[in-house]
Amino acid sequence: MAGLVAAGKVVKFLDKNAFSALRMAKGKHWLINRRLCIKAEDSKAQKPSSPSPAPPFRVPGHKPSDWDKKFLLWTGRFKKVEDIPETVSFEMVDAARNKMRVKISYLMIALTIVGCIIMVIMGKRAVARHESLTTQNMERKARWREEAARAQAKP
Repeated sequence: MAGLVAAGKVVKFLDKNAFSALRMAKGKHWLINRRLCIKAEDSKAQKPSSPSPAPPFRVPGHKPSDWDKKFLLWTGRFKKVEDIPETVSFEMVDAARNKMRVKISYLMIALTIVGCIIMVIMGKRAVARHESLTTQNMERKARWREEAARAQAKP
């Protein structure tokens, strides 16, 4: 029991005097600290307020590019290019892009597997023909030696 009391005092001391993970776990007051976000009143007076170029209210919508339109078609959101409205929500375009990323990644996985199978088949055929890198290297080096011997014999 005395150990728990001593541990509690140590935790309280650390909580008051030092920033610790225990302070973050204890409450959410560390999230509300806004000292760095508040601007001083005199700094506002020094800077003239500039009018914002965009209006405060904007109609939600995104004008899709040609690629976005293709993605919307390929993912099945719309049947024809003419069906796509002038502006669509950004979430719809983002969902179509993500769906295309997934489809492309599946395609690349399939192509990788097909490529591996083709390489295995080609390797087995090469083994049946008694071809290997070792034999190819030995033949090449023998050919080089013959060419070098011919070159020395000529002059």
